[in-house]
Amino acid sequence: MFVSRVSRFGTQMVKRLTKGTLTSAPKTGNLPKVYNYFFHSLHQTFSTTTAHEEGDKEVEEISVTFVDKDEMETHIKVPIGMSMLEAAHEHDIELEGACEGSCACSTCHVIVRDMEYYNKLEDPTDEENDMLDLAFGLTETSRLGCQMTAKPELDGICLELPSATRNFAVDRYAKAT
Repeated sequence: MFVSRVSRFGTQMVKRLTKGTLTSAPKTGNLPKVYNYFFHSLHQTFSTTTAHEEGDKEVEEISVTFVDKDEMETHIKVPIGMSMLEAAHEHDIELEGACEGSCACSTCHVIVRDMEYYNKLEDPTDEENDMLDLAFGLTETSRLGCQMTAKPELDGICLELPSATRNFAVDRYAKAT
């Protein structure tokens, strides 16, 4: 795989040189431009991202459906590598995340609706399992949104939001007053 990417990169560079878009002997003033072009091309050659452009770089995305407690579906695109909690927040989906994604609460609890997708996830860590034990409406396919990262094999996943969450910081405060 590495060799084929290097070969593609070499082919691209030869094409650029023969078309005149990149000179083999740049003038001193153009050296930074050629340097930037070379490394930008190198990044694109070794990048696996393809779906949409964000600024000057391409970002691969997957489709994710969130289903709220009223069975309303929200379909969104999530960039590869982003957590489901971050994606929900970016799209104004009501997934709390009181600990801001540090795996210290259970307020970003989601339920993976399809066991096939659940099996494609990495096994939960002990810390995640400890937090899931505190989650409201725990199921066999429950996960924390902050611990689920978008990857290509999860394209099309459907995540259900439980009807309630347990935020112990807020709940304890409410009982104390």
